[in-house]
Amino acid sequence: MLYWLYTTLHINLFQYITFRAGVGFFLGFILSVVFMPYFIRWARSKRANQPISHFIPHENKKNTPTMGGIVFISCTILASLLCADLSNPFLLLGIVGLLGFGLIGIRDDYIKISHHSNAGMSAKIKMLFLIKLSLLLSIGLVNLGKSTELFVPFLKDPVFDMGLWLNFNIAGFHLPLLCILFWILVFVSTANAVNITDGLDGLVTVPSIFALISLCVFVYISGHIGLSSYLYYPRLSQSGEVMVLGCSLIGALFGFLWYNCHPAEVFMGDSGSLAIGGFIAYMAILSSSEILLFMIGFVFVFETLSVMLQVGSYKYRQKRIFLMAPIHHHFEKKGWAENKIIVRFWVIALLANLIALLSLKVR
Repeated sequence: MLYWLYTTLHINLFQYITFRAGVGFFLGFILSVVFMPYFIRWARSKRANQPISHFIPHENKKNTPTMGGIVFISCTILASLLCADLSNPFLLLGIVGLLGFGLIGIRDDYIKISHHSNAGMSAKIKMLFLIKLSLLLSIGLVNLGKSTELFVPFLKDPVFDMGLWLNFNIAGFHLPLLCILFWILVFVSTANAVNITDGLDGLVTVPSIFALISLCVFVYISGHIGLSSYLYYPRLSQSGEVMVLGCSLIGALFGFLWYNCHPAEVFMGDSGSLAIGGFIAYMAILSSSEILLFMIGFVFVFETLSVMLQVGSYKYRQKRIFLMAPIHHHFEKKGWAENKIIVRFWVIALLANLIALLSLKVR
Protein backbone atom coordinates (compact mmCIF):
# COMPACT_ATOMS: atom_id res chain seq x y z
CA MET A 1 0.00 0.00 0.00
CA LEU A 2 2.76 2.47 0.89
CA TYR A 3 4.57 1.80 -2.38
CA TRP A 4 1.28 2.15 -4.26
CA LEU A 5 0.80 5.56 -2.62
CA TYR A 6 4.23 6.56 -3.87
CA THR A 7 3.57 5.45 -7.45
CA THR A 8 0.01 6.83 -7.52
CA LEU A 9 0.09 9.97 -5.38
CA HIS A 10 3.86 10.59 -5.72
CA ILE A 11 4.46 10.75 -1.97
CA ASN A 12 8.24 10.60 -2.24
CA LEU A 13 8.84 9.49 1.36
CA PHE A 14 7.25 6.13 0.52
CA GLN A 15 9.75 5.35 -2.24
CA TYR A 16 12.55 4.72 0.26
CA ILE A 17 13.10 1.11 1.26
CA THR A 18 14.47 2.12 4.66
CA PHE A 19 11.32 4.11 5.54
CA ARG A 20 8.96 1.35 4.43
CA ALA A 21 11.09 -1.22 6.27
CA GLY A 22 10.78 0.88 9.44
CA VAL A 23 7.01 1.10 9.07
CA GLY A 24 6.91 -2.66 8.40
CA PHE A 25 8.88 -3.25 11.61
CA PHE A 26 6.41 -1.31 13.77
CA LEU A 27 3.38 -2.79 12.02
CA GLY A 28 4.74 -6.32 12.51
CA PHE A 29 5.40 -5.58 16.19
CA ILE A 30 2.00 -4.01 16.89
CA LEU A 31 0.05 -6.70 15.04
CA SER A 32 1.97 -9.46 16.84
CA VAL A 33 1.46 -7.91 20.29
CA VAL A 34 -2.25 -7.34 19.63
CA PHE A 35 -3.17 -10.71 18.12
CA MET A 36 -0.96 -13.05 20.16
CA PRO A 37 -3.17 -12.97 23.32
CA TYR A 38 -6.20 -13.97 21.23
CA PHE A 39 -4.22 -16.88 19.78
CA ILE A 40 -2.98 -17.95 23.23
CA ARG A 41 -6.54 -18.04 24.59
CA TRP A 42 -7.74 -19.97 21.53
CA ALA A 43 -4.84 -22.45 21.74
CA ARG A 44 -5.51 -23.05 25.44
CA SER A 45 -9.19 -23.67 24.75
CA LYS A 46 -8.24 -26.24 22.09
CA ARG A 47 -5.49 -27.70 24.31
CA ALA A 48 -2.95 -27.07 21.56
CA ASN A 49 -0.10 -27.50 24.04
CA GLN A 50 3.55 -28.26 23.38
CA PRO A 51 4.24 -31.99 23.83
CA ILE A 52 7.36 -32.27 26.02
CA SER A 53 9.73 -35.21 25.78
CA HIS A 54 10.07 -37.12 29.04
CA PHE A 55 13.86 -36.89 28.60
CA ILE A 56 13.75 -33.08 28.94
CA PRO A 57 13.48 -31.51 32.43
CA HIS A 58 10.55 -29.17 31.63
CA GLU A 59 7.51 -30.72 33.25
CA ASN A 60 6.21 -27.21 34.08
CA LYS A 61 5.98 -26.35 30.36
CA LYS A 62 3.72 -29.16 29.24
CA ASN A 63 0.62 -26.92 29.36
CA THR A 64 2.15 -24.08 27.35
CA PRO A 65 0.43 -23.43 23.98
CA THR A 66 2.50 -23.89 20.83
CA MET A 67 2.29 -22.88 17.15
CA GLY A 68 2.79 -19.19 17.97
CA GLY A 69 4.72 -19.05 14.71
CA ILE A 70 1.39 -18.90 12.89
CA VAL A 71 0.74 -15.48 14.41
CA PHE A 72 4.08 -13.81 13.75
CA ILE A 73 4.32 -15.24 10.22
CA SER A 74 0.82 -13.91 9.46
CA CYS A 75 1.68 -10.52 10.98
CA THR A 76 4.91 -10.40 8.96
CA ILE A 77 3.17 -11.11 5.68
CA LEU A 78 0.36 -8.62 6.43
CA ALA A 79 2.85 -5.87 7.33
CA SER A 80 4.84 -6.59 4.18
CA LEU A 81 1.74 -6.49 1.98
CA LEU A 82 1.00 -3.03 3.38
CA CYS A 83 4.54 -1.67 3.05
CA ALA A 84 6.44 -3.45 0.28
CA ASP A 85 6.57 -3.22 -3.52
CA LEU A 86 4.47 -6.24 -4.44
CA SER A 87 5.77 -6.23 -8.02
CA ASN A 88 9.26 -7.12 -6.78
CA PRO A 89 10.03 -10.77 -7.67
CA PHE A 90 12.57 -11.30 -4.88
CA LEU A 91 10.05 -10.08 -2.30
CA LEU A 92 7.33 -12.39 -3.65
CA LEU A 93 9.72 -15.36 -3.66
CA GLY A 94 10.69 -14.51 -0.07
CA ILE A 95 7.03 -14.54 0.98
CA VAL A 96 6.59 -17.92 -0.75
CA GLY A 97 9.61 -19.24 1.17
CA LEU A 98 8.48 -17.89 4.54
CA LEU A 99 4.96 -19.23 4.05
CA GLY A 100 6.15 -22.56 2.62
CA PHE A 101 8.52 -23.40 5.47
CA GLY A 102 5.85 -22.24 7.91
CA LEU A 103 3.27 -24.61 6.41
CA ILE A 104 5.68 -27.55 6.74
CA GLY A 105 6.11 -26.61 10.40
CA ILE A 106 2.35 -26.28 10.89
CA ARG A 107 1.86 -29.81 9.59
CA ASP A 108 4.56 -31.07 11.95
CA ASP A 109 3.06 -29.21 14.94
CA TYR A 110 -0.45 -30.46 14.15
CA ILE A 111 0.73 -34.08 14.13
CA LYS A 112 2.51 -33.57 17.47
CA ILE A 113 -0.57 -32.03 19.09
CA SER A 114 -3.11 -34.46 17.66
CA HIS A 115 -0.97 -37.50 18.58
CA HIS A 116 0.10 -36.04 21.96
CA SER A 117 3.71 -36.78 21.06
CA ASN A 118 6.80 -34.69 20.36
CA ALA A 119 7.73 -36.93 17.42
CA GLY A 120 5.76 -35.12 14.68
CA MET A 121 6.22 -36.07 11.05
CA SER A 122 8.61 -38.84 10.15
CA ALA A 123 12.10 -37.54 9.45
CA LYS A 124 11.98 -38.78 5.83
CA ILE A 125 8.70 -37.05 4.98
CA LYS A 126 9.75 -33.83 6.68
CA MET A 127 13.08 -33.83 4.84
CA LEU A 128 11.32 -34.52 1.53
CA PHE A 129 9.05 -31.49 2.00
CA LEU A 130 12.02 -29.29 2.94
CA ILE A 131 14.07 -30.42 -0.07
CA LYS A 132 11.18 -29.90 -2.51
CA LEU A 133 10.53 -26.36 -1.25
CA SER A 134 14.26 -25.57 -1.24
CA LEU A 135 14.55 -26.82 -4.81
CA LEU A 136 11.67 -24.58 -5.90
CA LEU A 137 13.21 -21.52 -4.23
CA SER A 138 16.67 -22.26 -5.64
CA ILE A 139 15.37 -22.60 -9.20
CA GLY A 140 13.44 -19.38 -8.70
CA LEU A 141 16.56 -17.52 -7.54
CA VAL A 142 18.62 -18.76 -10.48
CA ASN A 143 16.00 -17.70 -13.00
CA LEU A 144 15.63 -14.28 -11.37
CA GLY A 145 19.29 -13.63 -12.07
CA LYS A 146 20.91 -14.46 -8.73
CA SER A 147 24.65 -14.84 -9.18
CA THR A 148 26.01 -18.36 -8.80
CA GLU A 149 29.38 -17.09 -7.58
CA LEU A 150 30.55 -18.23 -4.16
CA PHE A 151 31.91 -15.54 -1.85
CA VAL A 152 33.99 -16.01 1.28
CA PRO A 153 33.93 -13.50 4.16
CA PHE A 154 36.68 -10.83 4.17
CA LEU A 155 37.54 -11.42 0.49
CA LYS A 156 36.46 -8.98 -2.25
CA ASP A 157 36.35 -11.41 -5.14
CA PRO A 158 34.39 -14.67 -5.48
CA VAL A 159 36.22 -17.93 -4.82
CA PHE A 160 34.68 -19.61 -7.87
CA ASP A 161 31.51 -19.69 -9.95
CA MET A 162 29.30 -22.66 -9.08
CA GLY A 163 27.30 -21.99 -12.27
CA LEU A 164 30.18 -23.22 -14.41
CA TRP A 165 29.67 -26.80 -13.20
CA LEU A 166 26.97 -29.29 -14.25
CA ASN A 167 24.69 -26.95 -16.20
CA PHE A 168 21.38 -28.15 -17.63
CA ASN A 169 18.47 -26.57 -19.50
CA ILE A 170 15.16 -28.25 -18.76
CA ALA A 171 11.84 -26.92 -20.09
CA GLY A 172 13.38 -23.50 -20.60
CA PHE A 173 14.83 -23.30 -17.10
CA HIS A 174 18.57 -22.82 -16.63
CA LEU A 175 19.70 -25.23 -13.91
CA PRO A 176 23.27 -25.00 -12.56
CA LEU A 177 23.09 -28.26 -10.63
CA LEU A 178 26.04 -27.72 -8.28
CA CYS A 179 24.77 -24.30 -7.25
CA ILE A 180 21.21 -25.54 -6.70
CA LEU A 181 22.41 -28.49 -4.61
CA PHE A 182 24.50 -26.12 -2.49
CA TRP A 183 21.56 -23.77 -1.93
CA ILE A 184 19.29 -26.68 -1.04
CA LEU A 185 21.86 -27.68 1.58
CA VAL A 186 21.87 -24.12 2.95
CA PHE A 187 18.05 -24.00 3.15
CA VAL A 188 17.58 -27.42 4.74
CA SER A 189 20.48 -27.20 7.19
CA THR A 190 19.56 -23.69 8.37
CA ALA A 191 15.88 -24.54 8.84
CA ASN A 192 16.79 -27.65 10.84
CA ALA A 193 19.46 -25.81 12.85
CA VAL A 194 16.99 -23.17 14.03
CA ASN A 195 14.46 -25.91 14.75
CA ILE A 196 16.98 -27.84 16.89
CA THR A 197 17.84 -24.71 18.89
CA ASP A 198 14.22 -24.09 19.87
CA GLY A 199 14.12 -25.52 23.38
CA LEU A 200 14.18 -22.71 25.97
CA ASP A 201 12.11 -19.56 26.39
CA GLY A 202 13.37 -16.96 23.93
CA LEU A 203 16.46 -18.98 23.02
CA VAL A 204 15.65 -18.95 19.28
CA THR A 205 13.84 -15.61 19.12
CA VAL A 206 16.63 -13.19 20.02
CA PRO A 207 19.48 -14.83 18.04
CA SER A 208 17.06 -14.93 15.09
CA ILE A 209 16.45 -11.19 15.48
CA PHE A 210 20.21 -10.54 15.52
CA ALA A 211 20.70 -12.72 12.43
CA LEU A 212 17.85 -11.01 10.56
CA ILE A 213 19.20 -7.54 11.41
CA SER A 214 22.61 -8.47 9.97
CA LEU A 215 21.04 -10.01 6.87
CA CYS A 216 18.79 -6.98 6.33
CA VAL A 217 21.95 -4.86 6.23
CA PHE A 218 23.60 -7.23 3.74
CA VAL A 219 20.52 -7.48 1.51
CA TYR A 220 20.04 -3.71 1.48
CA ILE A 221 23.67 -3.11 0.52
CA SER A 222 23.47 -5.81 -2.15
CA GLY A 223 20.51 -4.04 -3.75
CA HIS A 224 22.00 -0.54 -3.47
CA ILE A 225 24.23 0.39 -6.41
CA GLY A 226 26.20 3.03 -4.51
CA LEU A 227 26.84 1.10 -1.29
CA SER A 228 27.59 -2.19 -3.02
CA SER A 229 30.13 -0.47 -5.27
CA TYR A 230 31.75 1.40 -2.38
CA LEU A 231 32.00 -1.69 -0.17
CA TYR A 232 32.93 -4.08 -3.03
CA TYR A 233 29.85 -6.10 -2.16
CA PRO A 234 28.19 -8.44 -4.71
CA ARG A 235 25.38 -6.52 -6.41
CA LEU A 236 21.91 -7.92 -7.05
CA SER A 237 19.46 -5.42 -8.51
CA GLN A 238 16.04 -5.19 -6.78
CA SER A 239 17.04 -7.46 -3.90
CA GLY A 240 16.97 -4.60 -1.37
CA GLU A 241 13.15 -4.74 -1.24
CA VAL A 242 13.42 -7.98 0.76
CA MET A 243 14.64 -5.79 3.64
CA VAL A 244 11.01 -4.70 4.10
CA LEU A 245 9.97 -8.33 4.62
CA GLY A 246 12.95 -8.94 6.90
CA CYS A 247 12.23 -5.92 9.11
CA SER A 248 8.55 -6.85 9.28
CA LEU A 249 9.59 -10.28 10.58
CA ILE A 250 11.96 -8.68 13.11
CA GLY A 251 9.12 -6.53 14.42
CA ALA A 252 6.76 -9.50 14.59
CA LEU A 253 9.42 -11.48 16.50
CA PHE A 254 9.81 -8.66 19.03
CA GLY A 255 6.04 -8.84 19.51
CA PHE A 256 6.28 -12.61 19.94
CA LEU A 257 9.13 -12.19 22.44
CA TRP A 258 6.77 -10.13 24.61
CA TYR A 259 4.93 -13.40 25.33
CA ASN A 260 7.79 -15.87 24.75
CA CYS A 261 10.26 -14.47 27.31
CA HIS A 262 10.75 -16.55 30.47
CA PRO A 263 8.39 -17.87 31.67
CA ALA A 264 6.91 -18.33 28.21
CA GLU A 265 3.16 -17.97 27.65
CA VAL A 266 3.48 -19.45 24.14
CA PHE A 267 6.02 -21.36 22.06
CA MET A 268 6.67 -20.76 18.37
CA GLY A 269 6.67 -24.47 17.47
CA ASP A 270 8.06 -25.86 14.24
CA SER A 271 5.68 -23.53 12.40
CA GLY A 272 7.84 -20.66 13.60
CA SER A 273 11.33 -22.15 13.79
CA LEU A 274 11.28 -23.72 10.32
CA ALA A 275 9.90 -20.50 8.81
CA ILE A 276 12.59 -18.39 10.49
CA GLY A 277 15.37 -20.78 9.47
CA GLY A 278 14.19 -21.01 5.88
CA PHE A 279 13.90 -17.24 5.56
CA ILE A 280 17.32 -16.64 7.14
CA ALA A 281 18.75 -19.03 4.52
CA TYR A 282 16.88 -17.17 1.76
CA MET A 283 18.33 -13.81 2.82
CA ALA A 284 21.81 -15.29 3.17
CA ILE A 285 21.71 -16.73 -0.36
CA LEU A 286 20.24 -13.51 -1.75
CA SER A 287 23.08 -11.46 -0.26
CA SER A 288 25.80 -14.02 -1.18
CA SER A 289 26.43 -14.62 2.55
CA GLU A 290 26.08 -18.39 2.59
CA ILE A 291 29.52 -18.99 4.17
CA LEU A 292 29.13 -16.01 6.50
CA LEU A 293 25.97 -17.70 7.77
CA PHE A 294 28.21 -19.79 10.03
CA MET A 295 28.95 -16.59 11.96
CA ILE A 296 25.54 -14.93 11.57
CA GLY A 297 23.80 -18.03 12.94
CA PHE A 298 26.63 -19.12 15.23
CA VAL A 299 24.31 -20.19 18.07
CA PHE A 300 22.31 -22.37 15.66
CA VAL A 301 25.51 -23.90 14.27
CA PHE A 302 26.82 -24.51 17.80
CA GLU A 303 23.59 -26.25 18.85
CA THR A 304 23.45 -28.42 15.74
CA LEU A 305 27.12 -29.37 16.02
CA SER A 306 26.54 -30.50 19.62
CA VAL A 307 23.81 -32.88 18.43
CA MET A 308 25.98 -34.25 15.61
CA LEU A 309 28.93 -34.83 17.96
CA GLN A 310 26.71 -36.48 20.57
CA VAL A 311 25.05 -38.83 18.08
CA GLY A 312 28.34 -39.66 16.36
CA SER A 313 30.18 -40.31 19.62
CA TYR A 314 27.44 -42.55 21.01
CA LYS A 315 27.12 -44.47 17.75
CA TYR A 316 30.82 -45.21 17.30
CA ARG A 317 32.20 -45.02 20.86
CA GLN A 318 29.09 -45.78 22.97
CA LYS A 319 30.03 -42.70 25.01
CA ARG A 320 28.34 -39.34 25.39
CA ILE A 321 30.28 -36.09 25.05
CA PHE A 322 27.57 -33.96 26.68
CA LEU A 323 25.18 -34.75 29.50
CA MET A 324 22.39 -34.07 27.01
CA ALA A 325 22.07 -32.61 23.52
CA PRO A 326 21.36 -30.02 22.15
CA ILE A 327 23.93 -28.29 24.29
CA HIS A 328 21.51 -25.95 26.10
CA HIS A 329 20.14 -29.06 27.85
CA HIS A 330 23.72 -30.00 28.81
CA PHE A 331 24.04 -26.74 30.75
CA GLU A 332 20.63 -27.34 32.34
CA LYS A 333 21.86 -30.74 33.55
CA LYS A 334 24.92 -29.00 35.02
CA GLY A 335 22.60 -26.87 37.13
CA TRP A 336 22.63 -23.58 35.22
CA ALA A 337 19.46 -21.52 35.62
CA GLU A 338 17.38 -21.31 32.43
CA ASN A 339 17.64 -17.51 32.31
CA LYS A 340 21.42 -17.66 32.60
CA ILE A 341 21.70 -20.07 29.65
CA ILE A 342 19.36 -17.97 27.51
CA VAL A 343 21.04 -14.61 28.16
CA ARG A 344 24.55 -16.02 27.66
CA PHE A 345 23.51 -17.50 24.33
CA TRP A 346 22.02 -14.12 23.39
CA VAL A 347 25.36 -12.46 24.18
CA ILE A 348 27.22 -14.98 22.03
CA ALA A 349 24.77 -14.40 19.16
CA LEU A 350 25.19 -10.63 19.39
CA LEU A 351 29.01 -10.80 19.38
CA ALA A 352 29.02 -13.24 16.45
CA ASN A 353 26.80 -10.94 14.39
CA LEU A 354 28.96 -7.91 15.17
CA ILE A 355 31.93 -9.85 13.78
CA ALA A 356 29.86 -10.76 10.71
CA LEU A 357 29.03 -7.08 10.13
CA LEU A 358 32.73 -6.21 10.35
CA SER A 359 33.27 -8.25 7.19
CA LEU A 360 31.64 -5.39 5.23
CA LYS A 361 34.69 -3.15 5.72
CA VAL A 362 37.43 -5.71 6.24
CA ARG A 363 37.58 -7.02 2.68
